[in-house]
Amino acid sequence: MTPSSKNRAKSAEQNNLVIDFRDWSRVLEKDLSVQHQRSFFRQQIIALLKACKTYRRSASTAFIKWYLKNRFNHPQSRERAREALLWFYQTAFKCRAVKPDEREFIPPPETKLLPMANAAGLPPPPAASDQGNSDWENALITAIRGRHFTWRTEQTYRNWSKRFANFLGNRTPWDATDEDAEGFLADLATRKRLSYSSQKQALNAVAFLMASALGRPLGVLDFRRAKKRPKIPVVLSRDEVEQLLGKLEGTYLLMAEVMYGSGIRLNELLNLRVQHLDLSRRQLSVVNGKGGKHRTTVLPARLVPTLERHLERLQDLFRADRQDQLPGVWLPEGLSRKYPRAGEQWHWQWVFPMRNPSFDKQTGIRRRHHMLPQPIQATVKAAGMDAGLSKRVTPHVLRHSFATHLLEAGTDIRTLQELLGHSKLDTTQIYTHVVRSGTGVVSPLDRLPS
Repeated sequence: MTPSSKNRAKSAEQNNLVIDFRDWSRVLEKDLSVQHQRSFFRQQIIALLKACKTYRRSASTAFIKWYLKNRFNHPQSRERAREALLWFYQTAFKCRAVKPDEREFIPPPETKLLPMANAAGLPPPPAASDQGNSDWENALITAIRGRHFTWRTEQTYRNWSKRFANFLGNRTPWDATDEDAEGFLADLATRKRLSYSSQKQALNAVAFLMASALGRPLGVLDFRRAKKRPKIPVVLSRDEVEQLLGKLEGTYLLMAEVMYGSGIRLNELLNLRVQHLDLSRRQLSVVNGKGGKHRTTVLPARLVPTLERHLERLQDLFRADRQDQLPGVWLPEGLSRKYPRAGEQWHWQWVFPMRNPSFDKQTGIRRRHHMLPQPIQATVKAAGMDAGLSKRVTPHVLRHSFATHLLEAGTDIRTLQELLGHSKLDTTQIYTHVVRSGTGVVSPLDRLPS
């Protein structure tokens, strides 16, 4: 066998190796050589394993190569991810956590895997270039924007309306009847078994499409409704919050502390700008939160020194961006037209920006955007597992814990409603059930003599 054929055979053998490294998180925690990159490595490995699950492929070297090629548009981002996955592969090999795979690797359809630049959390495309692909969708977009709905609401309504249009087959929503809407909504509950909240969301979207966009309001609909189940939020105890935070470090620790200390949502955290922090008064302003509402909430005093140091590091990054003549951060379209250079000013900068600038696929502009939600979601989930918590831990659990712990400390429910930004008191009152269920009731077993 010639040297070239030997190399090809060795390469083919390596491509067929499958990584079965279930203990990687514990090994990573103890590896001091990657101490300062541990959080980043963790999020990249979790993202890879999630992609394996999504596309039903083994974590083979062939899949990792395909994943790196199709997941990252920017060479620098791809190279940093490759470094993390190389550690995963090499450490698995050392721990003998690899095995040959006899099945041939078949790449998933590339159109299914969205690049990082298209992930949730990025700004909307320019309104003028995003008017829909049909006359009914154009009418829907016009109605939505005329009422100043948020971009997220627009996405939700457009997605449900497209599903309704697909349900109609060869007809369009202009020809839809009440019976068509009833059939679509019943199908969601019976054949697709969607939850009550999803069916209600679809109902609101279809009703808005027919009444406000197409001028054909629906009558009283009679359809099979999904069963509404009481939803009790997952809440961590104070000791569990302390254990969770103890497994985080760096920027992710600060982000989790802000969420728990201020009770804000993840998207509200990611959209924070420097001017939204009032460190002297220990207040945090949420601008264009859920439903496009504004509010002010508490900023923990113990985070003020940490945030001051964090902002000092951001100023170095800000000065480097200005020196490199990088375009300013994204601003809403109307504001960016009125003040074209506002994005280059310090007070408009993101509090939690990306490590590297990224390209906007809609405009082709390379600028620094805020962090995406997926990394902190994956990191907090992994931290909860490392802490040995038996509950399903997500960043939103920190908001639930904030509300519950304030109620337990005697905070008035109206004050809590304002801090959380709830429109209705009924939404806030769910936390009173959590408090009551944990205090004041003694099990009859505890009353028996020991």
